[in-house]
This record gives sequence, C-alpha cells and structure tokens, in this order.
Amino acid sequence: MSGVAAVSLRGSSRRVGALVLRHLYLLRGSWPRVLELIYWPTVQMVLWGFITLFFMNTSSWVAQATGVLISAILLWDVLFRGQLGVAVVFLEEMWSRNLGQLFVTPLRPWELIAALLTMSLIRTLIGVGGAALVAVGVFDYSIATLGLPLVAFFVNLIVMGWAIGLMTSALVMRYGLGAENLAWGAIFVLQPISAVFYPVSVLPGWLQPIAKSLPATHVFEGMRAVLFDHVLRMDLLLNAVALNVIYLAVGIAVFLFYFRSVRVRGQLLHVGE
Repeated sequence: MSGVAAVSLRGSSRRVGALVLRHLYLLRGSWPRVLELIYWPTVQMVLWGFITLFFMNTSSWVAQATGVLISAILLWDVLFRGQLGVAVVFLEEMWSRNLGQLFVTPLRPWELIAALLTMSLIRTLIGVGGAALVAVGVFDYSIATLGLPLVAFFVNLIVMGWAIGLMTSALVMRYGLGAENLAWGAIFVLQPISAVFYPVSVLPGWLQPIAKSLPATHVFEGMRAVLFDHVLRMDLLLNAVALNVIYLAVGIAVFLFYFRSVRVRGQLLHVGE
C-alpha cells in the first residue's frame, strides 16, 4: 500500500513539476511577463519615496491650497483614463479576435485610430466626471475651481494619454497578448516623474530633464501655479502643447508602423495568438 502511495506521490509531483516548468518557460519566453513581476513594487516604492521626501521638507504644503491633492488625483486620472480608453477598446477587438475581420471591410487604419480616440474621450469623461462628482459630495471640493485652465489641462493630459495608448496598443498588436500588461501599467512608470503630487524640484537633478520632457509634468506644475499663485503659466502650457504634438505624432506613427508590419507578415487574422 505504501508503495502505491509512493508511486502516486511521484506521479503527482511530476505533473505539478511539469505545470510549473511550463509556466517558467512561458516567463522565460516573454519579457513583458518578467517585467511585470518587478514593475509594480518598483513604481510604488519610487512614487511614495518621493512623496515622503517632499513632505519631510515641506510639511505645511497641503494646507496652503485647498484641494491641491484632489485636483492632482483627478487630473492624473484624465491621463490614465485617456491611455486606458485607447488600450482597452483595442484589446476588446483582440480578445474577440475581431481585428482581422474589421480590416476585411473598407475600414482604414486611421479610421480605427479615430474611433479609438473618440471612445477614449467618452470613457474618460464618464470616469473622471463621476469621480469629480464624488469629490464634491464627499470632500466639498470641485475641480471646476481651477476655472478655464482646467480645459487646457484636460486636453493636454488626454492627448498624452492617447499617444501612450496608441504606442502600447501597437506593442500588443506586434507581440500578442503576452504584452497585454503593458497596456494596463505602462502609464504608471511615468507617474513618479510627472510631478503629480510634488514639484519637479523634488526629483534628483539627473531626473529633472527627463521629467520636463513629459507634457504631464508641465500640466501639473501649471495646476499648482493656478492653485497657489492664482496665475496661469502660459510658458508651461505652451511647453505641454508642443510636446504633445510630438508625442501624438510618434504614437500614431508607431501604431501605423506596427499595423503595416503585422499585415505584411500575414498575421492580422492571427494577431494575439
């Protein structure tokens, strides 16, 4: 009886080992999956490390402007929802294996891009609008107190989100659903250096030029200028607009490049596999 149990145990351990080995091979062959394992802990550590450093040196900062952190969170959500709106709508076509069927029709790539951006705008307005209403009811704070600059901030953030969403969607189209996690988390690697909750001056000197290359950084610095100094910094706004022109152009170019590559390889009907 003990021999039978030993044989059964060995067989069971071999099956478990085989399944574990399968997933190890899956990890080894997919760099996006490996990246995901260290991605979130690293991003959270860096973000909250900078927040802690800032508040250690400026403890009374939040009290100087009502709603500065709530405004930062809501505006960050515009960027996040803008990117996610593009990526999720694109992923839904991949999950349903409908991408190839779409392009059997006269649909052109730029028309797909236009539809993705439109759906992203709708989803962002719904998501952020709901959160803004909750902020009014729970915290008695309305982001509308930012006034007309709010429109400029919104447009710049959602355009940057679109650019990143198109880039991540292009990578998923090229590398398949193994790269799907990039669509969900790519935007968060930029959060610690986008000056969302603290000024650029908190960052190490070598990191500040990188931060200033992001449109979002100029938007969040501009938001604080409105709340603290009651002035719209046109220099920051123009910087964000100029950078967004570049970002969106690159995002569209990358998407079209990978679309053309997938189509030439004959992979359009099998994309995601």
